[in-house]
Amino acid sequence: MMDKVTTIMATGKYILVGLLMVFGMTVKAQEIKWMTWEQADAANAKQPRKIFVDLYTDWCGWCKKMDATSFKDPAVVKLMGEKFYAVKLNAEQKEAINWRGSSFEWVAGGRGGVHRLAYELVDGRLSYPTFVILDEEFRRIMISPGYKPGEELIKELQFASGNHYMNTTWEQYKAKL
Repeated sequence: MMDKVTTIMATGKYILVGLLMVFGMTVKAQEIKWMTWEQADAANAKQPRKIFVDLYTDWCGWCKKMDATSFKDPAVVKLMGEKFYAVKLNAEQKEAINWRGSSFEWVAGGRGGVHRLAYELVDGRLSYPTFVILDEEFRRIMISPGYKPGEELIKELQFASGNHYMNTTWEQYKAKL
């Protein structure tokens, strides 16, 4: 009798471990694959896609909320993975980014200084979080400041990924939804 109980318990442990491994893989599969600017540039050179840039700071509470909610939304994760290279860019990072013959560096000032690439992407209108969507040639499609719930972010991603921006403004597109 004791051997049967031991066998059942051992089998139960293996099943539990197996379920935890599958669950862990499922959770991991539902995350955005964040890249650096350089990684996105290299990936885009091989297979062009639109670029989604998340400008954030370490002290930004709304940025952390986006990470915990909107960027975990399965529909957001799916669309980002299929249509975009997703870049996390700390707007206060001190490491320089060398890109297309220019060096973008950190500049002291304000609360914590600013990275010049972040500043350039939003024409100096810094607030956090802010998202910048670029086309395959790194031309800006739109700047989107502020926290966005998943369903709102999806609309912006669809606007860009569906090339609607080529024929209409964001305001006109949004009004039709």
